[in-house]
Amino acid sequence: MVVLASLGASPGFMPELPEVEVTRRQIERVLVGRTVADVRTTAPSYFFLTPPRELRARLLGRRVTRLERHGKYLIGHLDDGSRLLLHLGMTGQLVAAPAEPTRPAPARRAGPRSERRAVAFVGDQHTHLVLSFREPGPRLCFRDVRKFGKVAWIPKGAVSERLDKLGPDALRVTGKELFDATRSRSVPIKTVLLDQSVLAGVGNIYADEALFVAKIRSTRPANALSQRESDALVAALRKVLRRSIATGGSTISDFVRPDGSDGGYQDHHLVYGRAGEPCPRCGTPIRRVVLGGRSTHYCPHCQK
Repeated sequence: MVVLASLGASPGFMPELPEVEVTRRQIERVLVGRTVADVRTTAPSYFFLTPPRELRARLLGRRVTRLERHGKYLIGHLDDGSRLLLHLGMTGQLVAAPAEPTRPAPARRAGPRSERRAVAFVGDQHTHLVLSFREPGPRLCFRDVRKFGKVAWIPKGAVSERLDKLGPDALRVTGKELFDATRSRSVPIKTVLLDQSVLAGVGNIYADEALFVAKIRSTRPANALSQRESDALVAALRKVLRRSIATGGSTISDFVRPDGSDGGYQDHHLVYGRAGEPCPRCGTPIRRVVLGGRSTHYCPHCQK
C-alpha cells in the first residue's frame, strides 16, 4: 500500500466524521485479523492517554478483531476484550507503511491537488506509534505533527469518559433526538451541531454544508427549529456525510487517506470556503461570519 507523509501544521481543520470513516475503511484491512508483534512509540507526551510503556505491554500479542468508529473516534477491539482508542486530532494521520523503511520521509506534495501523487511513507520524529504484526503486510503508523491526536488502551469492561460523553453518531441520529436536544438551547443551531455531546462527528465543514442543504440559517436559535426542520436537517446531514465518504472526505490541509491520496469532497463544497462566490441555488454571494470563533458560511437568501 502506498501512503503519504504530509508535513506542516494545519491552520485549523480537524478531520470530521467522513474523513475518519474513510480512514477506518482503509485501515480496517491493515488491522483486523492481525496480531501485534511489535509496538514502537516516541517518548511519553500528551499524545498518549495511556503511557507508552503500558501501551506496549497491553498490545503485544493481541489480535484485532474489529475496527469501528463513533463520531471522530476509532475503536479497535482486541481479542482479550480490551479496546484501542484512536483520535486523529487536527494533524493526525493513520497510514499503512512498508515493512521496512527505505528513505527519509518526503515533504508535502507541491502543486495543484489534481496533479498530486501519493508517495511512499517513512516514519520520522512525528510518527508517535508504529504497530508491526506477525502476519505479512504493512505496519500501521500514527503520525501527528502537533500531537493533538490521542491513543488510549481501555481495559475489558472499563468505560471510556471520552466515548461516554459523546452523543449519537451523526449518521445514526434521528430527527426526534435532535429536536429533543434543542428544546432548551437558545444558542445558534450550528453551535449545537458542533457539540459532540449532542451528536458525534460533525465539525465546521459539514455543519455549514448540511445547514445549506436543509435551507436553515446557521445563526437560527436551536430551540426555534420545528420537528419538521429537525427532520430535514438530519436528512441533510446524512446526505452530505455519505457523499463526502463516497468521495474520500475533504482534503483542506493535512488530511490524506491511508492509501496516500487526497480526498475529493472539497471540490463539491456548496458554501464552505466559498465566501463571496455565488450561491449554487440563487446566485446570491455566499456570506462568511464568525460564529463561536469558527468561520461560518451561508447563503443569506436561501437559508432562513
